[in-house]
Amino acid sequence: MSYIISFVLFFMIVRFCVTLFNFISDPKLRRVSKHAGALVSILIPVRNEEHNILPLLRSITSQDYQDYEVIILDDASTDETFMVCSDFASRDPRFKVMKGAELPPDWLGKNYACHQLARQARGGYLLFLDADEKISNGLINSAVYRMQMNNLSLLSLFTNQTMLTLGENIVIPLMHFILLNLLPLKLVFLSKNKSVAAASGQFMLFNAADYHHHNWHRQVKEAVVEDVEIMKQVKSRGLNGEALLANGMISCRMYTGFGESIAGFSKNFLAAFNYSVVGLLVFLLLIIGGPLIIISTLNFNLVLFMCGLIVLNRVMISLLSGQRVLTNAVLHPLQMCALTVIAFLSIQKYLTKTNVWKGRRV
Repeated sequence: MSYIISFVLFFMIVRFCVTLFNFISDPKLRRVSKHAGALVSILIPVRNEEHNILPLLRSITSQDYQDYEVIILDDASTDETFMVCSDFASRDPRFKVMKGAELPPDWLGKNYACHQLARQARGGYLLFLDADEKISNGLINSAVYRMQMNNLSLLSLFTNQTMLTLGENIVIPLMHFILLNLLPLKLVFLSKNKSVAAASGQFMLFNAADYHHHNWHRQVKEAVVEDVEIMKQVKSRGLNGEALLANGMISCRMYTGFGESIAGFSKNFLAAFNYSVVGLLVFLLLIIGGPLIIISTLNFNLVLFMCGLIVLNRVMISLLSGQRVLTNAVLHPLQMCALTVIAFLSIQKYLTKTNVWKGRRV
């Protein structure tokens, strides 16, 4: 038993060190005032987003960076998304709305939508955004400048998350918790090993020449976690990729409650483990089972040490991701319960082949 406890403590200390490295290195996109200068094609795939899309479009027009075009692809929406977007685009010649082609059998919907958008783009940089986001002034200029300074083929940002309900606060912070607790984010750029990869499809900025040459979305046309797979492809070809925190320059409300958040996270959680059920179960055993083993010892000093590590982890991760420290610290046990539910739902959907999102099988 002592060996198991030692291993659990070792794993917790390693995770703490990773978080500490991220906290000290502060991997955020920095604001710059120097104008970068390049045509940016802002590409937005939309499917049933009539209630979400307008705040994003308005935030784009409020940018100080004005050298852009916006192309919106309506991916077989069954609501008024196309009409809403077309009405907005009719008032600004930089905006264009198009209907997506029928989805081929060997593609996933978002990947095919992005592939179609890229074929219509004229910019030197291709920026893929999700419809449920809002961007702040300075984002595009700062991102393009970062691309140029670091000679990047791909820059991806992990956006600040807007959470308005208790259910969202229980589920959504898990994304940054897992990311910053397990991966030194700076290594995505510094390491040439393609296995050290992270990315978020909520913000993917590509060098257009590299994108068109390699046709990135075609390369990953059946991938559920296409963002990470593209980052791996970029690095495997000797190109530079970087993943950073958005530093408050772009925000997103991913889901609108507990049920939707659980369903959204579970659709691709197992894919992040390369569909290894055993790998996911081992991860759960270490992340959740480990602390329970420590508690079961009834050793006050051990339990206090463990709680200290967990709280410090949550403080650093919350500060890095722009989330409420006290909320994440208090809700940590409930978040771990939610993580367990998400993991088992993801496994169940995978084994029964019932993984569906927005009316399509994924």
